[in-house]
Formats: sequence, C-alpha cells, structure tokens
Amino acid sequence: MKIPLLDLKAQLTPLQSELEAELSRVLASTQYIMGPQVAQLEQRLAEYCEVKHAVGVSSGTDALLIALMALDIQPDDLVITTPYSFFATAGVISRLHARPVLVDIDPRTFNLDPNQLRDWFAKNSHLIKKVKAILPVHLFGQCADLDQILKIANLYQIPVVEDAAQAIGSRYPSKNGIKKAGSMGTMGCFSFFPSKNLGAIGDGGLVTTNDSALADKLIKLRNHGSHPKYYHSMIGGNFRLDTIQAAVLLIKLPHLESWHAARQKNATYYDNAFANSPIKTPYIAYRREFHIYNQYVILVPEKRDALRQHLAEHEIGHEVYYPVPFHLQECFRYLGYQRGDFPHSEYAAEHSLALPIYPELTEEMQRFVVEKIKEFYM
Repeated sequence: MKIPLLDLKAQLTPLQSELEAELSRVLASTQYIMGPQVAQLEQRLAEYCEVKHAVGVSSGTDALLIALMALDIQPDDLVITTPYSFFATAGVISRLHARPVLVDIDPRTFNLDPNQLRDWFAKNSHLIKKVKAILPVHLFGQCADLDQILKIANLYQIPVVEDAAQAIGSRYPSKNGIKKAGSMGTMGCFSFFPSKNLGAIGDGGLVTTNDSALADKLIKLRNHGSHPKYYHSMIGGNFRLDTIQAAVLLIKLPHLESWHAARQKNATYYDNAFANSPIKTPYIAYRREFHIYNQYVILVPEKRDALRQHLAEHEIGHEVYYPVPFHLQECFRYLGYQRGDFPHSEYAAEHSLALPIYPELTEEMQRFVVEKIKEFYM
C-alpha cells in the first residue's frame, strides 16, 4: 500500500471546480498584484485569528523578516529563539545582521522552554539590554507556553514575535482566556506554503498584530516602504501577497476547521495504536482540540534511520523535521555553540519522525503505518 506523507490532490479534488472558476476570474481581472482578494483575505484572517490587523505577505519567511524589520532590529542586536525549527526562524535574524541567541526546547513539546529562557536572563544580565525580541515557535501545530514567555518578556519590556508558521488555528489556554496562535505576542507570523494546514498554490504568508501603528508600518514595508506611491519614508522590500494566492486561500479557509478536526481524529488513532509500544507519541500540553497537528511527530528509541529505510521499502511517506539543530548548522558556526549545548534539541533531531496525518488519510492506511513501525521494533 502506497501512503504519501501528504496528498494535496485528495484535498484539492472536491474544490477543483470552485478553484478553477476563481482562478479564471483573477486571470481575467488582470489585477495580479494587491487585487481585492488580498484585502478580503486579510479581513477574514484577522477575524479567524482574533486580532485587529492581518497583513498578507509573500511567504512565511518574509513574514518573520518583515516583523523583525518593523521592530527596527539592528546589526548586533540579540534575538532569542529556539535551536529546533525550520531554518527561516533563525535565518531571518542573521539576514538583518542581528545575532540569534538560542535557548533549548522542552523535550515534551519541542517548543522553547520558558524555564530555560528564565535561566538565560538570570545568567546573562550584562546582555539583556541588547535583546530586542524573543521569537518562540509554535512547532508542529501546538502553541508554546506563551503566558510564561510573555511574563519574562514583559519584565524586560522585550517584544515577542510568534512564529506561528505551522500553527494557524492553534489555541492556547492563557490566563486571559483561550487565545489563538498569533494573537498573544507583539506580532504573529504565518506561512501558507502548500503543505501547511491552510496552504496556497505557491508561497504566501501573513503577519498579525493588535498594534495599529505596527500594522501601518508592515503595510509600508511590504511595498518598499512607500506611501503614497513613489514616496518612501523607510526602506522595505517586495513582500506582497499575490492576488492569485489570496483567492485560493479564500476558498480553502471555510474548510480549515474541518481539516483540523480530521487531523485530530487521525492523531487520536495513532496515539491509541502506539500505546504500550516503544514509540513516544506527541505530547498534548493543553487539550487535543488546541493542537492542529500540522505534523504528527513521534520519537523513536533507536535506529531512526533504519526505520526510515524500512518505511520507504513499504512505500510509507515520512520525514525528519529537523535533522540538524541551528547550533550545529555550518552557517551558524560563528555563534560559538558546540554539540551538547542543547541536548533536548539534539535528541529530537536524532530521534524524531513525522508520519502521514493529512485529513484524507484512511484508518486502513493508518493501520498499515502502525503495523510496519511495530513490526520494525517489536
């Protein structure tokens, strides 16, 4: 049985006629840059994410980049983040010639550990004034512990930018009520890469904020810092979201909650099927319905790469997110970190494996995945 890691065709087939009709309308309109669908999508996503403002941008990477630009991050400023995420999380910091400062993850959730963040501030009082942002990641679709992170950030008046690229619709039980990912920090950053729960047909991204002044700045920055046209009060970039991507996302957005629910159902099946086995299933920090399972990532006890070969032989899709933590990447060697500095991130990189979790996955397919993994270990 051939089981892909992700099957976008299964998602798109029921929407095909609606998508084709809308794409034809965009083509005929000739409004390919900042057409009306962009503003419509921004309004809908601001409502969905429960924020005042949503600004569409060209990718999830550019969402992170433009958010840091809006905070005026300068060369040699420090930005604290996790060693364990997609490369863009740390890459955008270095692109601004700022310095990534890494703090290890909670081994259960894979998210930035607030206790280790607190320890960093206690041990590095001489550097606190140089810290200009904290960038936690809601990895794999589950929110980081934002109450604790914000408590630390607020103590030192440091902005928090949520990397919510994998977490649109994720929820967090804050002391101030149930909150959506991207609504708690100074800004939230999202990706619409095709593999995301809400994916475009190319690159796309979003920045959310409740700060009207920041929203205005983001709008200028995404269009070379201009307003009105040809008058530039700042230097920005070409970070605009294409009309065609906005149109596709407007069609897909009404289905997002049902897709989340299907992923949660599939996660429940896996969790039950792997009970009393050597496989460690994803830790539920809050409630299952708060986790959107952008990925379903297990931890295996040993022989992860041999297991990958076993799964490949049976045509079972899988992936390692992420095999090399930031502190061990060649391009970040200048930061001075060594192997062993972030043991929880290193363990996750060496023992984690993502399994198929997409909404259209059948129970028969999941049963086959579980059977072959148990066959390998048991």
